[in-house]
Amino acid sequence: MLYGRILASSSCRFTVGYGDVGLNHIIWFDNKINGGNKMQATYRDAGVDTTGEEVALAGLLNYVRRSHALRRHGSGALKLDIGYFANVIEIGDRGLAISTDGVGTKILIAQMMNKYDTVGIDCVAMNVNDIICVGAEPLSMLDYIAVCSPNAELLADIGKGLLKGAELARITIAGGEIAQVRDMLKGVRPNYEFDLVGTAIGEVALDRIITGEDIGEHDAIIGLRSNGIHSNGLSLARHILAQQPDMIDTHFPELGGRTLGEELLVPTRIYVAEIMDMLNANLDIKALVHITSGGLLNLSRVQSTVGFVIEDLPDTPPIFSLLQQLGNIPKEEMYRVYNMGIGFCVVVPEREADAVIDIASRHGVDAYMIGHTMIDRSKRVIIKPENLCSKADGFVRC
Repeated sequence: MLYGRILASSSCRFTVGYGDVGLNHIIWFDNKINGGNKMQATYRDAGVDTTGEEVALAGLLNYVRRSHALRRHGSGALKLDIGYFANVIEIGDRGLAISTDGVGTKILIAQMMNKYDTVGIDCVAMNVNDIICVGAEPLSMLDYIAVCSPNAELLADIGKGLLKGAELARITIAGGEIAQVRDMLKGVRPNYEFDLVGTAIGEVALDRIITGEDIGEHDAIIGLRSNGIHSNGLSLARHILAQQPDMIDTHFPELGGRTLGEELLVPTRIYVAEIMDMLNANLDIKALVHITSGGLLNLSRVQSTVGFVIEDLPDTPPIFSLLQQLGNIPKEEMYRVYNMGIGFCVVVPEREADAVIDIASRHGVDAYMIGHTMIDRSKRVIIKPENLCSKADGFVRC
C-alpha cells in the first residue's frame, strides 16, 4: 500500500501476560474496573488515530508528490497518483508495479505466542495482494528486518514464512536488509523485538492497468473469503487483550479449539493465483480491491465516482464476533477496522460474476456475489445487512 493508511506503530503500547482464564473472568474483570458498565473499545483507544493521520500525511505528501515532476515522461514516469493500492512506473512499453507494506503489530502477537514462522507469509501477502489490484503479476520482493540483536532462531523462522509466502505468491525474494537498531525497538519478549517490512514489484502492460475507472452502474461485487483477521486491526485486538491479559492462551470452541493467540496469527490469505487466472481468462475485470484496514471502505478507493451497495454477506468468521464480544466493540467500528470475512473484492459486469466465483472455487477460495455498484458522486459504501452507511473514514447507522 502506498500511503493508503498509516498503520499502528510496531512498538509496544500494551503488554499482556500468559496463563489460562475463562469467560467468567472476563465478565468479572469488566465489572470490577467499569462498575458493571462495560466500556466500548475503539481503534483510537488502541492508539490508532485514523482521522488525525490524514492531516499528518498531507504534510509528507506535499513534498513526496513534488518528486513526480522529476520524471514526467518516458522510463520512470508514474502512471498513477499516490493513494491507490500500488503505483505503476513506466519502463519502456511495460509497467512496473510497486508497493510496500509491513506486518504491523501482528508482530507483537507473534512475540506473545513465541511463534515467528508465519509472519513472513503476512509480509508477502500484504504486498502482493496490493500489487494485483492494478492488474499486475507479482514478480519479486525485498524485505527489511529491524532487530534488537542477531537472533539466529528468530531470523530462521521469519525466513520460513517468507519462503512459504513466496511459494504461494509465485515470486522470488530478491534480497533485503537486516538492521540492528536496539534503541529504536520495543516489544513484549526480550531479544525477540523486530519489525518486518516488504517492497514488492510486478509487471503489467501499460494498457491493462486496472484502477476502477470503468466501473458503471449495476456492476457486480464479488467478495473472496478471508482467512480471518489477516494483518489489520491487531492494535485493537491487543487493546482488548491488555484489559483481559490471559485471553491469548485461552482455548475457544468457536475457534475450532484454537487459542485466541493461535487464531490471531493465522496468516493473511494470498490471492495471487486466483486473480491471475481471472486476468488470464480475459474477464472484463473493472476493479480489484484488497480489503485491509478500513474494511469494505477500501472499495471507495477506485477511480470511478460510484457507490457500493453490499446486500448479502457470508457468515462472519468467529474471530470477529469473539473480539466484538470481548471488547464490546460497536458494529460500526468493527466494519471500519476489520475485513469481517471478505479479504478481497472483484468488480465485474454481472454476466461474469459466475466465472469469477468458479475460478476462485477452483483455488479453494469461497466467493460470493455480495452486492452491486451504483452511480454516486460521494462514493458511499452501504452495508444493508447491518444498516451501515459510510461517512468520512468510518460507518454510521443509515
